[in-house]
Amino acid sequence: MIFDDNQTLSGQTPLDADELKDLIPGHIQLISELNQFESQNILEAQKKYLQGRRLHFPLGNPEFLKRIHKDMFDHTWRWAGQYRKSDKNLGVDWWKIPEEVKKLCDNFSYWKENGTYPPIEMAVRLHHRLVFIHPFPNGNGRHARLVADIFVREVGEKTLTWGSGNLFKKTPDRKLYIAALQKADSGDFKSLIRFAQS
Repeated sequence: MIFDDNQTLSGQTPLDADELKDLIPGHIQLISELNQFESQNILEAQKKYLQGRRLHFPLGNPEFLKRIHKDMFDHTWRWAGQYRKSDKNLGVDWWKIPEEVKKLCDNFSYWKENGTYPPIEMAVRLHHRLVFIHPFPNGNGRHARLVADIFVREVGEKTLTWGSGNLFKKTPDRKLYIAALQKADSGDFKSLIRFAQS
């Protein structure tokens, strides 16, 4: 059982009892410990996708997006890389996830092929829609930011900073990030693009 040590954040997806049972490390007791463990797991994925030779990854493939999530959380959760099977406080109905992710991937592939948006806007729109769909039990914002970062690196654009880069703590940047996501929900991406580059 994981106990709240005042580290939960607004906009964070709560896990249900079945999802919590799939925690791999047995020593974790507090949310702060979980956050720290997940951060180490994510760092390994960031090294894999953001360091070394610049590669072209199939970001328009739903299975590859699942692979990224698995790489980010595979030491932490048994459900890493698997779509959620319950509804949450955010996101589409769980049974719509495969269809919505496929639609997003098709749209993203079209944007890339046709230069529909400038690369940074394309990355931010991809990120926003992934967060909006909320395909996984948890880690959706972190996953969506890494996916956007991978694309930006692939096209040779300047790295996104996402404010201070520390959106997993109670900071003014987290409030700005949530507000920018909410504006993007209604089609206004300016604040989110600005925040991603701030």
